[in-house]
Amino acid sequence: MGNDRSVVRVLLDRRGRTYAEEAGIRLSDRPGPLYQLLVLTTLLSTRIRACVAVDAARELFAAGYRTPQAMEAASWQERVDALGRGHYRRYDERTATMLGTGARLCLDRWHGDLRRLHREAQGDPAGLRRRLTEFPGIGPTGADIYLREAQTVWSDVRPYADRRALAGAKRLGLPGSPDRLAGLVDEPDFGRLASALVRVALGEESAGEVTRVAAR
Repeated sequence: MGNDRSVVRVLLDRRGRTYAEEAGIRLSDRPGPLYQLLVLTTLLSTRIRACVAVDAARELFAAGYRTPQAMEAASWQERVDALGRGHYRRYDERTATMLGTGARLCLDRWHGDLRRLHREAQGDPAGLRRRLTEFPGIGPTGADIYLREAQTVWSDVRPYADRRALAGAKRLGLPGSPDRLAGLVDEPDFGRLASALVRVALGEESAGEVTRVAAR
């Protein structure tokens, strides 16, 4: 347990930012940030590097598309252009369409407020995943991404560790269940840990280097 805690401490020191934080989202249980996380999730759900998805999200937000109303009001070409500035080029046209359609769904179904989605599902992860996959471009993996990040503000979802996070834990020799991993950090830090573990699974962080530093 002591060595596991050392590994986690080093990992959080090196990679203790969520993807939402990197995209400039000040995540809180409010409509704006929760929608911005949905946008980021849509971008992360394609076969593209996470850093490119994060940069593209920052460009969309810098252009003012921080709410479903603003995203829908933007023209398709404006969304394509913002994605291009973030070098999100391979899927830019398709994703621009999905962002517009998703914004309309958010407004029609949830009145622009994803707290309603959370309340309707009563915090049940399976129910949340099912509702999230109704958004275009968000499948089971995308729903996992959203909940992995949202657990920092939706405490009833914690501890949420998806397949990628658990794969990262395995590479580091850490416990293979969300509950056991949760025992290694303070409860509010679990979302940061889950994101850091994903970075290990994706090769953005070296498992060997983390374990070597932790063993010093």
